[in-house]
Amino acid sequence: MSPDVPPALSVVVPAFDEAEVLPEFARRLRPVLDELTGQGLDGYEVLVVDDGSTDATPVVLARLRRDWPQLRVVRLRANAGHQAALSAGLARARGRDGVVTMDADLQDPPEVLPRLLAAGAAHDVVYAVREDRSVDSALKRVTAAAFYRLVRALGGRAPEQAGDYRYTGRVVVDTVLQLPEAHRVLRLVIPDLGFTSTTVGYVRGARGAGRTKYPLTRMLRLSLDAITGSSTAPLRLASLFGLGGALLTSLLLLYALVSFAVGSTVPGWTSTLAVVAGAGTLQLLCLGVLGEYVGRLYVQLQNRPTYLVAADSLEDGQTRT
Repeated sequence: MSPDVPPALSVVVPAFDEAEVLPEFARRLRPVLDELTGQGLDGYEVLVVDDGSTDATPVVLARLRRDWPQLRVVRLRANAGHQAALSAGLARARGRDGVVTMDADLQDPPEVLPRLLAAGAAHDVVYAVREDRSVDSALKRVTAAAFYRLVRALGGRAPEQAGDYRYTGRVVVDTVLQLPEAHRVLRLVIPDLGFTSTTVGYVRGARGAGRTKYPLTRMLRLSLDAITGSSTAPLRLASLFGLGGALLTSLLLLYALVSFAVGSTVPGWTSTLAVVAGAGTLQLLCLGVLGEYVGRLYVQLQNRPTYLVAADSLEDGQTRT
């Protein structure tokens, strides 16, 4: 295929210090994609985003490119993080029909990819869901389950146990790229867009080589970005606390006035308490109102579409005539 003709499929793979596992990753992924090409896939590219690796990852990728013309490498100047590397890959992916995102550590088996594409023929998004995570540590399984429960409790739509291994149609990719969010967590942003979707289950594999790039500190940072980036619930909670505090201080003020009326207070106590409670009520009410406005401003800055039109019968009629 000519370099000027975009391939049908892009496979975006973020990689940070993955020199040890990349040869095995290529050995397993290439036959899968070549077989799909033989079955009618109109070209593909594997876009590896080197996320500022400090090991021999650039050298290994250069060596692999000599024998694999469909392999493309985008190197970031510094380590930007997993989600940022995914976004960089989506921004440069040329796949006409869609994009598959996956990690290079082989815990997301390349052999599942044909099932994602098959399901993608009828859906805009196909999530690869980890049905068996027995290779992960007990701590990681427990924290992952807690994370997904918290996300769903806050109103998120992400399928449980779905990471960043997924197929996204071209229209989904283009919509995501229009969003202005700087710290977007794609596994939560894409479900919230409301495109048609389905899931494909798989057994999570063991890491092919090297060490995990998601220690506890990074997992906590990802969780924080995910929660604050996908929901205004924390701001809404602050608003509720402010309004609740205002109610309590109002009751306290009422108690002070009643105590003064029945003469069960010492001189100066009622006025002091009234001033303190009144000021506290005003401050907490203002905090609640500000929380609501900040939440609305945050949603506005995210600029996520409030709706997406799937079809219009008038346009369909014009297309047919």
